[in-house]
Amino acid sequence: MCKNCDLKPVYKTLNDKNLCKSCFIKYFEKKVLKIIRQYNLIEDKDEVFVGLSGGKDSMTCLYILDKYLKKMGRQIKALLINEGIEGYRNKTVEDAEKICKELKIHLKIVSLKKEFGKSIDDFYKNYKGRPCTPCGIFRRYLLNKYAREYGAAKLATGHNLDDEAQSIFMNQIKGNMALSAKLGPATGVLVHKKFIKRIKPLYFMTEKEVTVYAFLKRFPINYIECPYFHNTFRDNVGRMLNELEEKYPGTKQSIVKAFIEILPKLREQYQGEKIGTCKVCKEPAAKERCKACELLNRN
Repeated sequence: MCKNCDLKPVYKTLNDKNLCKSCFIKYFEKKVLKIIRQYNLIEDKDEVFVGLSGGKDSMTCLYILDKYLKKMGRQIKALLINEGIEGYRNKTVEDAEKICKELKIHLKIVSLKKEFGKSIDDFYKNYKGRPCTPCGIFRRYLLNKYAREYGAAKLATGHNLDDEAQSIFMNQIKGNMALSAKLGPATGVLVHKKFIKRIKPLYFMTEKEVTVYAFLKRFPINYIECPYFHNTFRDNVGRMLNELEEKYPGTKQSIVKAFIEILPKLREQYQGEKIGTCKVCKEPAAKERCKACELLNRN
C-alpha cells in the first residue's frame, strides 16, 4: 500500500517507500522544484527556453517548468534541433509539436541541414569516428546559438541523474576533469557573452522515475532510440552502471552526490581558462575554430 494514503502503489523509492500514482506525481514534482530552488536555476525575469527533443526527459522538463512558471504569470518557450535522422527525429518532432500544442507553448525548430547544408545522416556517410560526438557538438552549437538569438537567459535540458552519472564516469575514464567541471545542475565554468547558461531541473531524478512520471502523465511519446546510439561509449557506460545499480541500489545517486561535493573545487581549478571567438562563425570557441566548424571543415 502507498505509505501516504493506502492506495495501490505504482512506484517504490530507493528508501523503500511505496507511492500510489497521485503521491508519486506529487513526490516527483516537489523534488524537481526543490532542485530549481536549491540551485537557483531560474531567477526573476529569466526568459527560459527548454531544449526539447520529443523524448520523455525533455517533455517532462517542459511540462514541469511550464506549470511552475505559469503560476508566476510567466511563459516558457521550446527549442528543438532537427538533426535529420531518418525514421527517428521526424517521429519525435511530431511528439514535440503535440505537447507544445496541448500546453500552448511556442516551439521553434532549427534544421541542421538548413544551417550546415547537410543532415547528420549526410554527415555520417563520410565520418569514421564515434557517431554521437558530431551530433552532440552540432546540437550544443545550435541550441546555444538560437537560444541566444531568440532572447533566452536560461536553456533548460532534460538531463537526469543517470545521464549525469554516465558523464561523470566517462570523463573519469578519459581523464578529462576540465570537462567534468562544466557539469552540475547549472552548467559551465567559463563566462562568455554569447554563452547561454544551461540548467538541469531533473538533475537528481533517476531515469526510471522520469519514465514512470511521463507514462503516468500520458505524454505523447514514441519510445524509440536513436539508431546511432547502440554500442557507443555512453551506451556501454550506461549499461555498466545499470548492472551496478541492480546489484548495489543507489550507486548512481552516490556517484552524483559525491561529485557535487567536489564540483566547487573543480570549477575553482579551471576558472582561469580563457575562451575566445571562432574566426569562422564568431561563436564561442576554445581554439581559433569552434568544434562545429572544425568538423565541417574536415568532412
